[in-house]
Order: sequence, then structure tokens, then C-alpha cells
Amino acid sequence: MEKVKNYISDTVEEMRHRVSWPKYSELQNSSVLVLVGSIVFAIVVGLMDFVYDSTLSWFYNQF
Repeated sequence: MEKVKNYISDTVEEMRHRVSWPKYSELQNSSVLVLVGSIVFAIVVGLMDFVYDSTLSWFYNQF
């Protein structure tokens, strides 16, 4: 039981004093970057899907 208490105590100490937490502005910038990247990726995948679907539909309608 002592090991568990030491583990929890060490974890709390590390989270309070040793971890470098980002500032709020850095967190906002990172969140915006992830959001923009996700939207761009979704658009690219959507366009690829549309092109493949259109191409295959045209191809299969030829027969």
C-alpha cells in the first residue's frame, strides 16, 4: 500500500512542478492549427472520393 501512496504522491508532485504546461495563447494557436489541418484534410479526401466516384460511375455506365 505504501508503494501506491508514493506513486500517487510522486505523480502529483511531477504534474505540479516538473511538467511544463502550455500557456493559454499557445493552446489556442495549436487548436486552430489542428482545426485548419483537419478541415483541409477532409476537403482533400472528399475531393478524392468525388473524383473516384465520378470516374467509376462514368466507366461503369459505358457498358
